[in-house]
Amino acid sequence: GMIHPDMATMLSVIATDVAIDQPLLQQALNAAIDVSFNRISIDGDTSTNDTVLVLANGVADNARIADPAGADYTMFTAALADLCTELAQAIVRDGEGATKFVSIRVNGAPTDGDAHHIANVIATSPLVKTAFYGNDANWGRILAALGRSGVAIEPDRCALHVDGGQAGARLGALQLVDGGTPTKYAESDAAARFAAPEIDVTVDLGLGDGAAVVWTSDLSHDYVSINADYRT
Repeated sequence: GMIHPDMATMLSVIATDVAIDQPLLQQALNAAIDVSFNRISIDGDTSTNDTVLVLANGVADNARIADPAGADYTMFTAALADLCTELAQAIVRDGEGATKFVSIRVNGAPTDGDAHHIANVIATSPLVKTAFYGNDANWGRILAALGRSGVAIEPDRCALHVDGGQAGARLGALQLVDGGTPTKYAESDAAARFAAPEIDVTVDLGLGDGAAVVWTSDLSHDYVSINADYRT
């Protein structure tokens, strides 16, 4: 619990043997955090305790990375972002009471920032999260969260797809909403996707090129018990 941008109750220490200038290492870390640790949410709560460190000792004896436009720096930043993303997703999978790993993707927003904000609002909605837990393909709760995000949208342009599966295998994307109205889908097909241990939700606003993804979990009885049955 207590996981939400900007980080929170999270300590991450990453070690590398690469030789790299300190300002570039900091720049690479900032970029990696933006697409990883700041894209996860378990319960929307944060705390005062959060740290991500990268320690580079340089013993790899590579040609020191000092050019932000160089190929070596590009490769390093991509590898660091991939590692941070893997760690961030592991935090969600290990969340208090979590039974499902959920990807919330927002496409077609006016800006990337708008897309990220909308995805966060959806990911932290208690009604949406309990629907994930209950295998309830409740598209209305998702669109309601979208509508209260504060980002101007055009409902008749909105589309919503869901998919589900595990270990990279998916059942196949199922469209629940097209042009702001529900499609004629089979409830059993939708429920099967929401019952999967990994759920993909994709919202397309049809307004621009902004896109973002946020990873979250469901909200279960165990989460309530874990946080109600003890005193800190």
